Amino acid sequence: MKIKDQQKGTLLAFTAIMFITPDSLLIRLSNVESWNLIFYRGFIPFLVVFVGLLIIHKGKLFSSIMENGWHGIGYICTFIVTNILFVLSIENTNVANTLIMISLAPMLSALISFIFLKEYPNKKTWIAIIVTTLAVIYIFIDSFERGDVMGNLYGFICALGLATGAVIIRAGKKNSNLIPSAMIAKLLIALIALFFADDLSIKGNDFLIIPAMCIFCVAIPFVLITLAPRYITAAEVNLFFLLETILGPFWVWMVIKEQPSFETIIGGVVIILTIATHSFLALKKNIIKN
Repeated sequence: MKIKDQQKGTLLAFTAIMFITPDSLLIRLSNVESWNLIFYRGFIPFLVVFVGLLIIHKGKLFSSIMENGWHGIGYICTFIVTNILFVLSIENTNVANTLIMISLAPMLSALISFIFLKEYPNKKTWIAIIVTTLAVIYIFIDSFERGDVMGNLYGFICALGLATGAVIIRAGKKNSNLIPSAMIAKLLIALIALFFADDLSIKGNDFLIIPAMCIFCVAIPFVLITLAPRYITAAEVNLFFLLETILGPFWVWMVIKEQPSFETIIGGVVIILTIATHSFLALKKNIIKN
């Protein structure tokens, strides 16, 4: 039985997000400083994917990177921004706040696709964009009062980077493979982190936490999430990040009892319900068409 593009993209995105969900908890459990952690989250996945691509592409690896052209350069830039700011956001605000900001990626993808790919959002999408924007403003007002506005801002920019990256992949579609570009981005992330890292030594439980995080929560998911938009829209891919928004804070709450604020819960519920409703209506419409 031949698997359709929609099924391929859905399976890739779902699997990627399920690997990602424990990521925030592992960041919290590690005792490594932010920039030191960013170094390992860049270098270890780079090595893993580099070995894999070297086996697959062999002598053609460098040419496969060059073939991506401007799509590859754009994706490298967005990948660097999202990877660095995700860690900084987690370190500077509540995990739930970071993941709620990232859940805005589908709406941001719709806006960016509208501007650059001329994929026009319908009325329901515009309503969802307005509602989620108001919910984010509500969360930001609370963050000003609690003094963690920078963490929320990092999370929002991270969502913007995810949305832009997904649109770039969508623009290239099946004509380009951006996994080699993502690999280069991981190397650049590690090199950037070296300028700010002060102690790269790993002690105690971090011997297990860091490799597990970098391979299972970073390397594997970034390959899958880079492939997914070749088969489904950028907005559909980013909708799967709603699973991380729900499960990520749940793991953190279960293990280290980190409790989100009342405003975060209210704003998060509004955002999740809005995007979930929007996606359900969109999928229902596609099913009826087919």
